[in-house]
Amino acid sequence: MNIRNVLEKMIAARASDLHLKAGTAPVVRVDGILYTLDEPAPAAQELRDVCSQLLNDEQRLYFSTHSEIDFAFGVSGLARFRANIFMQRGTPALALRHVPVEVPAIEDLLLPPAVRELAFSPRGLILVTGRTGSGKSTTLAAMIDVINKVTTRNIITVEDPIEFLHRDRMSFIHQREVGLDTRSFHDGLKYVLRQDPDIILVGEIRDLETMSTALMAADTGHLVLSTLHTTDVVQTLQRIISFYPPHQHDEIRMSISSNLRAVISQRLIPRRDGGGRVPAVEIMMSTPTIREFILDPSKVPLIRSAVAEGVTQYGMQTFDQSVLTLLREGVISEEEALRNCNNPNELSLKLKGISATSDRMWQPVDAATESSVGARAGGGGGAGTEWMSRE
Repeated sequence: MNIRNVLEKMIAARASDLHLKAGTAPVVRVDGILYTLDEPAPAAQELRDVCSQLLNDEQRLYFSTHSEIDFAFGVSGLARFRANIFMQRGTPALALRHVPVEVPAIEDLLLPPAVRELAFSPRGLILVTGRTGSGKSTTLAAMIDVINKVTTRNIITVEDPIEFLHRDRMSFIHQREVGLDTRSFHDGLKYVLRQDPDIILVGEIRDLETMSTALMAADTGHLVLSTLHTTDVVQTLQRIISFYPPHQHDEIRMSISSNLRAVISQRLIPRRDGGGRVPAVEIMMSTPTIREFILDPSKVPLIRSAVAEGVTQYGMQTFDQSVLTLLREGVISEEEALRNCNNPNELSLKLKGISATSDRMWQPVDAATESSVGARAGGGGGAGTEWMSRE
C-alpha cells in the first residue's frame, strides 16, 4: 500500500478523517458522512509496513507494549495529520485526521464575534466543548492565532499530540507534546507555571488533577484555554464538578464561579447547499447572574435561561438560538435545525408561530435576525468555507 497516494486521495476528497483496516477498502469521512475510497483493501502486512513507516523507534516500542498510540506527522508537500494506531482482531488499524498547514481564522470558521473577544481575556479559564470531531482543537488554534497576530504574549501549549503548528509572530509560543516533551497533561501544566506564561493551552482536561491545576493557573492570573468532551454549557459545569468527591463540591463551585471565564460549546451541522458544515455555537460567559447560579446547585438548570437572555448585553447564546439564526439565514434546513437543537418541540412551535412559555428566549434572536438576516448566507463567506470535522 502506498500511504502517500491514499492520503492524496483523502485530501482531494476534502475528507477530515481516513480509516484503514485489513481486508476493507480505505474509508474517509467527508462532512460527517463515511465514504469508501476507490482503493484496494490493504492486507494486514501492508498495514504493519505503513505503521513501521509512520512510527519512530520509540513509538514502535510503545505501540508494541500498549497496542495503541496517538501521534502526529507531516507529509512533505501535502499536509499534516493526527493519527491513532490501534489493534483490532490481532491486526493494526489506523485512524488519521487531516490538520491544515495554515490555522484558519475565526471569521473563516463562521464563529460568533464573541469568540474573538474572549481570546483577549486577561485571565480566567475558557473551555471549548463538544463531541469528538466538532472542531474544538480548530477553534482553540484559531484563538491562539489571533492572539499571536496582534499581541505580545508568552504562550505555552501542552497537547497530545501537537496538531496545528504555530509560528512566532507578535507572541512567543512554546508547543509541548505529551509523551515527547512532557509525561502527561498534569505534569506539563504543573511545570508550565514556572515558565513565565501569559497564556496556557491544555489540549484536553481528562482528570481531577489537570482540572485543579487549570483552575489554579486561572486563579493566579493566567488565561487558560482547554477542551472537554461535553455537549453544552450545563453539562460542562456538571462534568467539572463530577471530577471531585462530594465533600469538595461546594469548594469547587466557588472556584468555578471565580475563575471560569466562558464555555464555548459547538456542533457542526450540514449546510443546506451541500457545501460542508457550519458550526452552531452555545456561549456562556461569566456574569454576576451566572456566577450566582453556579454557586447554588438548585439554580444550575436556570443557567440556560440566563444565557438565552444575555444575547444583546453579553454576546451569549444557546444552541437553540444559534440554530434558529442559521435556519432563518437559509444556511441549514429545518430538518437539520430540529435534529441539532436542544428543544426541538419548542423550536417547532416557534417556527409555526405558536407562542410558548419560553418565548423570552427567542426575543433577542428575533431582534437580531430582523436586522441581519441574509448576511451570512449572502456575502458572509459561508459557502466557500470548509469546516472540516477536526477535534
